[in-house]
Amino acid sequence: MLPPYADLLGLTLDTDDAGHPIVAMAFADDLLGRPGFVHGGAIGGMLEMAAWVALRHALGADEATIKPINVTIDYMRGGRERTTWAAGSVTRLGARIANVAATAWQDDRDRPIAAARLNYLLRR
Repeated sequence: MLPPYADLLGLTLDTDDAGHPIVAMAFADDLLGRPGFVHGGAIGGMLEMAAWVALRHALGADEATIKPINVTIDYMRGGRERTTWAAGSVTRLGARIANVAATAWQDDRDRPIAAARLNYLLRR
């Protein structure tokens, strides 16, 4: 279900206790940015994949083509050398536009390391 870019980051798909999709990224040396921290681009890519998965989940059987319009990422703290998780939440699902929020965390979901807001164009 994940696009090929997810393989480059080593992303895997899981679900939370409520059955919503969660993306996991195990730390690897290829993801290293400054010493001891995950590269911001890897975190940003992970957030985009988490948003994409959440939107695909919300669309269900609708095979709409999803094209990103805008991506805004807020980095809150450095991601350390450990597994990172991310989840997306569809905040608006219209006929042509979808808005999705995504957060990434490591040890505590209530202490995100980054958050993103994404707008998508839907072609049905």
